Amino acid sequence: MSLYTDLGADEAIGMALDRFYDKVYADPQIGVYFAKVDRKRLKLHAAAFLAMAFGGPNHYEGQGLRVAHAGPRSMGLNESDADVFLKHFRSTLEELRVPSDKVEQVMAIANGGLDEVLDRP
Repeated sequence: MSLYTDLGADEAIGMALDRFYDKVYADPQIGVYFAKVDRKRLKLHAAAFLAMAFGGPNHYEGQGLRVAHAGPRSMGLNESDADVFLKHFRSTLEELRVPSDKVEQVMAIANGGLDEVLDRP
């Protein structure tokens, strides 16, 4: 069974993203990066990306992480901002009572993309 299935597939990912983006858009440190981003479109891209990353169906047609985050990096996106973003991601999973071993698997995947998001070698 995949992590995607273990987490509850598309329905659970969608619910988690709704709660997660409530936090992100409202956050005083990182909300600025999302101020002009269409939330509905972002959620669709994120849901498809996460489904793929968690071993579910691959319907993601967006840009790679490095390219997709060039705009926020030009606005100053840094490691501290990424930490806040990931903190909200973890807290959302915990609020939704995702088992701790699954939270750790998800966070390992999320942390695995940081070099691309932050454009590090």
